[in-house]
Amino acid sequence: MTDGLRTAAVLLPVFRDAEQELRVVLVVRADDGGQHGGQLGLPGGKPEPGDADLLATALREAEEEVGLQPDAVDVVAALEPLHTQATGWLVHPFLGRVPADTAWRLQEAEIVGILTPAARMLADRSARALLPFSSLRFREPLLVDGIDVEGHVLWGMTLRLLDDTLPRLLGGEWDV
Repeated sequence: MTDGLRTAAVLLPVFRDAEQELRVVLVVRADDGGQHGGQLGLPGGKPEPGDADLLATALREAEEEVGLQPDAVDVVAALEPLHTQATGWLVHPFLGRVPADTAWRLQEAEIVGILTPAARMLADRSARALLPFSSLRFREPLLVDGIDVEGHVLWGMTLRLLDDTLPRLLGGEWDV
């Protein structure tokens, strides 16, 4: 814990497709009634005693949730930690380049899908709208600042992380 906040780590996986379009890997979380049920997010979670550090946490979680082998990830940067606005977490994100042909293996109890939208689409401010998000936990739709990604609403901490990272990524700050 840091300053009373719970600590977590996430991996922001990116790759270039056959046309060299930069793509972001997002997970669709199972709508299980939990805090993040039904939401788009990134592979990640809480540290476990065997994790050497927060990067190890992010890589372990990515392997557990989507079958991404740690040695297949080229970690490009440790990004600035973000505070969640409603749930009291300090999230440590890591940017990682992954192979375009990764064979995803979903931990279906937690992850029900993978989406790989173009980074430039997610960075396009005209894609933003006030959108309704609902789930088993939020039966009354919440109106959130978000982006529609293949019928799912990208919002919250994941969107804030992308808002901070994508302009730098698309601007060439990192070689991906």
